[in-house]
Amino acid sequence: MKKVLIFIVFGLLVSTNLWAQDETAPQPQVKDKPVRFAWESGMLIDNQTSYIPTVKTLELVIQHKFGDISNGHSDLWGIYAPSNNIRLGLNYVVANNVQVGWGISKKNMYNDFNAKWTILEQTRNNTIPVFVTLYGNLALDGSSDETFGTVYKFSDRISYFSQLIVGRKVTEWFSVQGAVSFAHANSTPAEHDHDRIGLHVNGRIKVRPQGSIICTYDAPLKIDKISEQRPEWDNHPKPGLTFGYEVSTSTHAFQIFMGNSTGLVPQDNLMNNFNKIDKDNFAIGFTITRLWSF
Repeated sequence: MKKVLIFIVFGLLVSTNLWAQDETAPQPQVKDKPVRFAWESGMLIDNQTSYIPTVKTLELVIQHKFGDISNGHSDLWGIYAPSNNIRLGLNYVVANNVQVGWGISKKNMYNDFNAKWTILEQTRNNTIPVFVTLYGNLALDGSSDETFGTVYKFSDRISYFSQLIVGRKVTEWFSVQGAVSFAHANSTPAEHDHDRIGLHVNGRIKVRPQGSIICTYDAPLKIDKISEQRPEWDNHPKPGLTFGYEVSTSTHAFQIFMGNSTGLVPQDNLMNNFNKIDKDNFAIGFTITRLWSF
């Protein structure tokens, strides 16, 4: 009997000690990983998103905007219009969440050199509730010398664009981001401003595993303190509204859309879009991205 009692007491002491160790032992920490696919591509129509592919990925970007639809079937609703614009771009991911790129556009033969850095990534357990991205570029206007007058400097061809993007993947089917931007052009027509601040709102609603409704709104602000225009002048750029549909795979994204801006370089849209949001000013366009990993 004594042996049985000793065995029971010994068992209770051991189990109590183990229970106490379990209570005080530190719990392993689970790493909070970034959310997946807030956006399907680094481009949303002609705006940037927080998405940057993995290191050593090359991205080809093809952007095209046709003429406006005002002439109807006579030019196939702008598809055959001479005012179409196209941009070809290459981007490369040089480090984690850091991408650099170059592109050339038909309009003004802009050569743009750009960089993007996603500073913060939204995480699945909301340790970080939003993503934060910086984007900037330098564009060279390749228009003929006569465009700038008889006396000009090479620096007159240069314009800049910088942007801070903050957004969130709200649900598995809805992502949204807002941005503030600053654009500067060294040379502009006399009635235009050299500097412009803009606000941007972009969204995506996923309706199928590979399909989404997409929308962008870009608003150039009229700020008297930085404006060079006299009060009676009314040459301020107009807001841009674009909506469309996106189809994506792991390496491709295809977006078809309609909008009222003609530019494909962001500072061009922010500073030089004078088309009102009107059905006759809307034009069809598309954006294609393709990824290769090395």
